[in-house]
Amino acid sequence: MRRPARWKNKKSLLPQRGKALLRDAAKILGGNTLRKRGFEIIKAYEAAGLSLPQRKTAASAGYDLAAAKDCVLPCGKVTIVPTGLKAYMQKDEYLGLHIRSGISLKHQLMLVNAQGIIDADYYDNEENEGHIMVAILNLGASDFHVEKGMRIAQGIFYKYLVADDDEAGTGEARTGGFGSTGKR
Repeated sequence: MRRPARWKNKKSLLPQRGKALLRDAAKILGGNTLRKRGFEIIKAYEAAGLSLPQRKTAASAGYDLAAAKDCVLPCGKVTIVPTGLKAYMQKDEYLGLHIRSGISLKHQLMLVNAQGIIDADYYDNEENEGHIMVAILNLGASDFHVEKGMRIAQGIFYKYLVADDDEAGTGEARTGGFGSTGKR
């Protein structure tokens, strides 16, 4: 299809306006119409030289999450390891966190809650910007040293289903991380 002569050498504003309209629609509808799922570095770690998680092979389900800083996991204790990352996803999805099998078997480490669940509304929450932190229990006989950049966990995006009579979404908005959706 040829452009009319009056359009020659003029840039279209439609792509820019279209993206702005989609962003506005996403805010109104409470969803994300431009992006489906992925990772971002949180503001506090923007200058830390972190890399976004990647799958190592085409058939890998998990995105490798690395430690954002050096830390020590004391023997017999739980340590919260920061990743410097946040994840965005669709409303009917969550990010499952799993300990990497190699680090678990070789060093007797496990996620304290077996599997971490990062809900879609955790992204950009006002308490911590949606910072993904990994709670690791060291069951080994000695302290374990985690170096910045060491791959410690995997994140897998999952879809979930809800019951017919589900009335979620009528409560208050999430404001934080571990245990932030209530005590009961």
